[in-house]
Amino acid sequence: MATERTTPMFDRRAREHLFARRILVLDGPLDDDNGTLLLTQMLTLAAEDARADIALWIHSPGGSVPSMLAIRDVMNLIPCEVATLALGLACSAGQFLLSSGTPGRRYAMPHARVLMHQGSAGIGGSAVEVEVQAHDLRHTVETVLGLIAADTGQPYERVYEDSLHDRWFTAPQALEYGFVDHVVESFDQVIPQRHRFGLTPAGWGRLPGDDGPGADGDA
Repeated sequence: MATERTTPMFDRRAREHLFARRILVLDGPLDDDNGTLLLTQMLTLAAEDARADIALWIHSPGGSVPSMLAIRDVMNLIPCEVATLALGLACSAGQFLLSSGTPGRRYAMPHARVLMHQGSAGIGGSAVEVEVQAHDLRHTVETVLGLIAADTGQPYERVYEDSLHDRWFTAPQALEYGFVDHVVESFDQVIPQRHRFGLTPAGWGRLPGDDGPGADGDA
């Protein structure tokens, strides 16, 4: 039986268009591949302009813990402010990256949902291997929950208890818990500011060299 193939609407060209405006998007599960892409894109944008903001838009069911920790490290390393936005879903690793944004610059759309949990990891092998894996898992869980506690301002003990089972948050609840700083009310809140060119909000969409139609020979 033939299988229909659909062309993804959010393709490479759309991503490149947003990248040019300093907007990165985590859509779908976070894995080693798109995680590496996101962190290298952040480093590239920071090298291009250390003062201009970067936006990370999130619509994700979660994914790789090493990737999310690596992205967070880069977010803290670069001099740019990184504004995060939950578009629809910010689950697990998505929640972690959402709350890792620059304080005061973390947003959720009004009907976005946020999920926090500890996740899971398969442990197997010999008794010694199981012990080593269990120790590593404990270290990872303590590290992640400690960072979430620091980002949200919640006590570690509360974060630990709340993460033992799936804990869903509406946008207002995510705001109250400390995952985000604002529930989006206006368009201006989600567009990166381009300090370098001194543009007003009305000019944020313009790029260097955008002098109007036909500036580069285009129709």
